[in-house]
Amino acid sequence: MASTSRTRTGRGRGRGRGSGSSSLPPPPSTLPLIIEEFFIVVYEDPLVKKALPKKFADYLDSQEPAKVYLRAADCGPRLWTVEVIFDGQGRMYLDKGWEKFAIAHGVDFGCFVHFKYEGDDVLTVKVFDGTMCEKYYYSDDEDTDDESDDDVKPCIHPL
Repeated sequence: MASTSRTRTGRGRGRGRGSGSSSLPPPPSTLPLIIEEFFIVVYEDPLVKKALPKKFADYLDSQEPAKVYLRAADCGPRLWTVEVIFDGQGRMYLDKGWEKFAIAHGVDFGCFVHFKYEGDDVLTVKVFDGTMCEKYYYSDDEDTDDESDDDVKPCIHPL
C-alpha cells in the first residue's frame, strides 16, 4: 500500500504569506492619533485639579482650550464649565469648576472617571466607584446655565 501525502496549496482568501496583495491594516505608527476616550483613577484628593492623559492633550493638537464642558452621561443635558490649565510640557489639567462637578457626581478616592470627547470641547463623563460599578444619577435640574453654580446642586442617586 502506497502512502499518499497531501500537500496544501495556497488556496483561500489570499491573506497568507506571499499572496501578493495585503489586506492588513497599516502599522500603528502610520495611523492617525485618535484619542476620544480615556479614564483617570482618583488616587489623591478628588476635589483638586485633575491631570488628563498627555496623549489626549496631544490629540487636541495644540488647540489648548481655556475651558471644557463636562456632561455626566446619565444626568441630563446640563453642561458643567471647567477651566483648563496647560503646564507648557504637554500636560492638561481640569481646574476651576472640577470641584463642583466632582462633588455633584460623587467622585471620591478610588473612583475611575471615564471621559469621552464629543468635540467642541465637550466631554461626556461616567464615574465608576471602587467596586468598578458605574454610579447612576439623574438630575432634577433642567437649567443648563452653569454660570450661576454658586450652590452645588448634586445629581440625585436613584433609590
